[in-house]
Amino acid sequence: MTVSPVSSPESVGLSRTQLANIDRHLQERYIDAGRFPGALTLVARKGTVAHFQPLALADRERGKPVATDTIFRIYSMTKPITSVAFMQLYERGLVQLDDPVHRYIPGWEKLRVYAFGNHPNFTTVPAERPMNIRDLLSHQSGLTYGFTERTNVDAAYRKLSVGQIEVAGTLQTMVDKLTDLPLEFSPGTAWNYSVSTDVVGYLVQELSGQRLDEYFEEHILRPLGMVDTAFQVPAEKVERFAANYGATTDGGLQLLDDPRNSTYLREPTFFSGGGGLVSTASDYLRFCQALLNGGTLDGERIIGRKTLELMTTNHLPEGKDLTAVAKGRWSETPYTGVGFGLGFSVVLDPAKGAISGSPGEFAWGGAASTAFWIDPVEEMIVIFMTQLMPSSTYNVRRELRSIVYGALV
Repeated sequence: MTVSPVSSPESVGLSRTQLANIDRHLQERYIDAGRFPGALTLVARKGTVAHFQPLALADRERGKPVATDTIFRIYSMTKPITSVAFMQLYERGLVQLDDPVHRYIPGWEKLRVYAFGNHPNFTTVPAERPMNIRDLLSHQSGLTYGFTERTNVDAAYRKLSVGQIEVAGTLQTMVDKLTDLPLEFSPGTAWNYSVSTDVVGYLVQELSGQRLDEYFEEHILRPLGMVDTAFQVPAEKVERFAANYGATTDGGLQLLDDPRNSTYLREPTFFSGGGGLVSTASDYLRFCQALLNGGTLDGERIIGRKTLELMTTNHLPEGKDLTAVAKGRWSETPYTGVGFGLGFSVVLDPAKGAISGSPGEFAWGGAASTAFWIDPVEEMIVIFMTQLMPSSTYNVRRELRSIVYGALV
């Protein structure tokens, strides 16, 4: 267990008074109103933690408060870790971004695209070109998520439990199911939030010869000292594991996952590179700080500086933002003025997005309303932890951005 020490905000050019508005805002608008069980916000600048404040409860049923070492389900904040893991293998020369995916998953050579119909009676057409590795890393693959409830293809994902952590199976069974399902669109022609990063996790296993959890531990988690980040919560850490809640129609909370009998207590078989990890704010800070440092922390390098630059560059066609190319209208980022790299959203134009920030800032979030962003221009990292699903319930991420950027002096 590691907990980040806190220093004076003024020492790194931040206003203590303005940072206090983070806690005031969360307490008054979300916690006192019964919208959030509790929250934890961490703000770091120039390698120094300037704000790290737990609020209210991690487990309402037991009256257990949020602490600086509380363990949270980070869901899709797993995706950047998986993407970095894959790009480590790219740096070893084992794979290229323009490689066709079927080189590594032979059954995917002749994937087809949905035209009409319902599962299992789909009518399909040939894809315009094969799916490549960059399509997966940038969510331009044509894959989807079952929970979006938008198309007949995602209905088939739900029916077959594609990519669902709670359902018994493995990454291999997921890939096998996807082999028999059509794509939403031809690879490279649009953007759609999807199980693509779970497929990336599968490829990490295939290329490295290691199970995904073992690869993470050896090549990212242990080198960075991320001692509380894993696909499972061991018995000795259950007391620190937060409960997960869902938003009710009247603005309240309902328990979705009790930390005492959660699926995260059992040894997993499906290692979801798209959303399977739990972590703490201090652990995730170490990952973010390594990225802000150009890939290194405390003498341990997890990714090369130029590789990271490639990952945090917009890979959408013709440099467009997500509003121009996205099929689905939901993900863990705003679309206006925001592009997408290889595992991260990337801010292109803060003015277009009508929110404070810096071009080149990269970020992502998780389904239980967690979020992080890294601003290389301001040398700043922000990590927000809570446990409320879905993440689209409230606009808290944008609100936090306006407060945090207002603290720069």
